[in-house]
Amino acid sequence: MEIVLYVAGAAALLLGLLGVVLPVLPGGPLLFAGALLVAWAGHFRLVGWPTLVVVGLLAAAIVAADFLATALGARLSGASRWAVVGASLGLVVGLFFGPVGLLLGPPAGAILLELWRDPDLEAALKAGAGTLVGFLVGGVVKVLLAFALLSALGIGLLVG
Repeated sequence: MEIVLYVAGAAALLLGLLGVVLPVLPGGPLLFAGALLVAWAGHFRLVGWPTLVVVGLLAAAIVAADFLATALGARLSGASRWAVVGASLGLVVGLFFGPVGLLLGPPAGAILLELWRDPDLEAALKAGAGTLVGFLVGGVVKVLLAFALLSALGIGLLVG
């Protein structure tokens, strides 16, 4: 049974890492699930509850960064709520166009809905740029948090 749990935990951790950069997969929750499975496989001796609490907090921070980064980037650039909605819709549509769609979908959506709300091209482009910057900064933050989460798990395994 332990081997199945370790394999499932490793698979969840790998999928979680992919999910940090691919919006289709819930990166933070998968990373936490993987850590929990690894802890369970070791009967919580190698990875105990204190480590799981730290891992859980980092996973929650990844989820928060995922939701906040693009929206904050758009809002800080003076974008309207419509641009934030457009960025979210652009992300969903961008999923169907691979990595380029993931990168360009949110700013394109922000620009289009900002232009629909108000035909001021300069403001729309500013909203799109803010969305892109927020998306990129959020991605970097999520990757850094994922590595911190994996480091905490590794330390838990070494100390435990």
